[in-house]
Amino acid sequence: MLSRTADHLFWMARYTERAENTARMLDVHVQTALLPQSTDDAEQGWRAVLGISELLYGYNQKYDQLTQRDVIDFMVRDPNNPSSIASCLRQARENARAVRGALTTEAWEIQNATWIKMQSYLQTNALEQNPSDFFEWVKHRSHLSRGVTIGTMLKDEAFHFIRLGTFLERADNTARIIDVKFHGAKESQSQKHNGQSQSQSQSGEKGDGQIDFYYWAAILRSVSGFEIYRKVYRDVITPERVAELLILRADMPRSLLACMGHVLSNLKNVHNDVSSDTERFAGKLHADLKFARIEEVLDAGLHDYLTVFLERIFELGNRISRDFLVPLAA
Repeated sequence: MLSRTADHLFWMARYTERAENTARMLDVHVQTALLPQSTDDAEQGWRAVLGISELLYGYNQKYDQLTQRDVIDFMVRDPNNPSSIASCLRQARENARAVRGALTTEAWEIQNATWIKMQSYLQTNALEQNPSDFFEWVKHRSHLSRGVTIGTMLKDEAFHFIRLGTFLERADNTARIIDVKFHGAKESQSQKHNGQSQSQSQSGEKGDGQIDFYYWAAILRSVSGFEIYRKVYRDVITPERVAELLILRADMPRSLLACMGHVLSNLKNVHNDVSSDTERFAGKLHADLKFARIEEVLDAGLHDYLTVFLERIFELGNRISRDFLVPLAA
């Protein structure tokens, strides 16, 4: 396959997955914003959303204050933000259009229709009235795109490059969500405990427990993991088990281990004369996850662990571009 064709297919999938993950992050923060919290906590939460996608600098260049309405507008419809949902779906559609011959008619029509319908959606005030409905629509369109790809495309190199882009992007986004969420929870709990008095009532502690439950439940829902958690652990939600589920469970579809398993298998299916080192690099990353224990990860420091993982994912993306695609600009 021509490297330019592979490049378009790879990035079509990455942009579609990125739009879905952005919708997931925004939706869960809209929901958690309804919980009792201080103004500072609410602002910190929305600042974390921007930090996940490394967009805080770009936001501050455009806005003087940080508000929920402006963050959503910036991350949904701003054409100058390359990671906004509108920009991602436009780029996904443009990449699909460039290689229509490599896609089935159904796969192309999903990308094209999604872009057209999104433009109509954003011309109304539906996003302001009920943002969660819009985020569900974005997730549904991403699910539809994946389903049509799996259900209609020949399992050839084009298919494998699409899947490779999907799971590489998903691994990156899941790691960012885990890192920012756990840091936010740790800081929030630290502040809460520092501010507690010895005479705090039992009902107050119960209220804090309820807020913690909804916080961790929201994190799980952001990666479609709430029902899975209940099925796997059948117990109360704890941060350690949330981390284990989202990092080390191979049967959890959006976990880091599951994503890297798919990345590795699709890399093997598009093997070429120069990709052995890249496959070895991906295989080591997969093995490190497969044989890790959550106690070891937490003892080493979750933030440090995820920082290294994100660096390795970035390096893997560069290696894939070098070996198969149009090389990234230096």
